[in-house]
Amino acid sequence: MSAIKHFLQFQDLTRDEYEHIFARAKIIKDRFKQYQTYHPLLDRTLAMIFEKQSTRTRLSFEAGMHQLGGSAIYLNTRDTQLGRGEPVEDAAEVISRMVDIVMIRTFEQDIIERFAAHSRVPVINGLTNEYHPCQIMADIFTYIERHGCIKGKTVAWVGDSNNMCNTWLQAAVVLDFNVHVSTPPGYEVEPERAGLYDTTHYESFDDPMEACRGADLVTTDVWTSMGFESENEERKRDFQDWQVDAEMMQIAAPDALFMHCLPAHRGEEVAAEVIDGPHSVVWDEAENRLHTQKALMEYLLLGKVE
Repeated sequence: MSAIKHFLQFQDLTRDEYEHIFARAKIIKDRFKQYQTYHPLLDRTLAMIFEKQSTRTRLSFEAGMHQLGGSAIYLNTRDTQLGRGEPVEDAAEVISRMVDIVMIRTFEQDIIERFAAHSRVPVINGLTNEYHPCQIMADIFTYIERHGCIKGKTVAWVGDSNNMCNTWLQAAVVLDFNVHVSTPPGYEVEPERAGLYDTTHYESFDDPMEACRGADLVTTDVWTSMGFESENEERKRDFQDWQVDAEMMQIAAPDALFMHCLPAHRGEEVAAEVIDGPHSVVWDEAENRLHTQKALMEYLLLGKVE
């Protein structure tokens, strides 16, 4: 029996594996648009475990599993023994004997790592404090749809060095592109927290305008991530010069894309004229969570499907 493959952070897969997943995502998306039935995961079951609230993650995984012929079961930790203190390791042993694949959206990365270590089936990171690999996979697929290969391109990250930023930095190493990061003082990238051991693919900028200069893709996220709500007012003051606005997009590449994982706060991390403007691909990006995750689940359960 081959070793179980998990997707807990972006660097868990190789460039070759991503190229396969992106190619499959295109085929799966095309079939979906043409209303062609495709059920490679017939009778397979996905358990979705949520400790954090979600719209896009739950919908994309649940709909995606149904569209592949399988079924999805929603579990909120408040409603399970996990919420009453059952060890993560014990929950993994039990849950993984009853389903074929598990997606977890939780707080500390350590939780999902411990779960995976005791799981008999593949485990997918639906979001942790440290990483959001499914979102970056969808973002890169969206870039490929519009402009082709991302290798050698420049992504400008403006804002908090959060789980999205960390995952962009890992993706740059795996797929060989560059990330320009601009954060307010005190919110800089922490390489160890980002799981980053190769710093040749990113550069830090004090001035967000300079980070965006010539960038092929400009992206950001909310100033206050889940779990940091108590810092909201302080962060609004600290981040006020890190709003992605029309001026930043004007000095990016002429065909630069703007991305945001959503939900967005217009007038805070991004100006309305940007997120609703011609550079924005946020709706394609959101939809592509569905298709890339279907390709990911297909790969984790069936291997390379030709």
